[in-house]
Amino acid sequence: MKDNNSNLMKDLAIIAFSVLIAILMVKTGALKTLLVATQEIKFIGSFIAGIFFVSIFSAAPATVVFAEIAQSNSVFWMAFFGGIGALVGDLVIFRFIKDGLADDFLQLIRKTKSERFVSLFRLRLFKWLIPFIGALVVASPLPDELGLMMMGLSKMKTSLFMPISFFLNFLGILAIGLIVKNVF
Repeated sequence: MKDNNSNLMKDLAIIAFSVLIAILMVKTGALKTLLVATQEIKFIGSFIAGIFFVSIFSAAPATVVFAEIAQSNSVFWMAFFGGIGALVGDLVIFRFIKDGLADDFLQLIRKTKSERFVSLFRLRLFKWLIPFIGALVVASPLPDELGLMMMGLSKMKTSLFMPISFFLNFLGILAIGLIVKNVF
């Protein structure tokens, strides 16, 4: 029991630290500088912007970089390499949630007194619906972290997660590129 609490505290500390680093990178302009510097190397810039595209804290600067790259390059290839980068970013978050945080969260749920609440997580519908909703969140402009948490908690296999993540992020980045090409 004590070990689960220490694991949860460690996971929460890692999350807090990573959020702090992300906020500092955005506030100091370091993230924007990095993304603008890599923008000149078009496909590498797309890949690196893709990595940052998946986080709520860095999605806005990454979107700006995609808009800049799309104006003078192939939207398809920008979305392809950006999708690969987004897959890498999503995989880091997904593996962290699936391998550590999910187990700690499920332990907390088991401690609850409400058997009705716990039984929700055992339903077959839950095991199918939560990853589906998570995929919709990843495809939407909402932060990927929320959708990745849903997919990780459902214990989705990484081999299934990877093509879904790539495809959804590819479509999102492609949409940004097509909008920029047609509007500006």
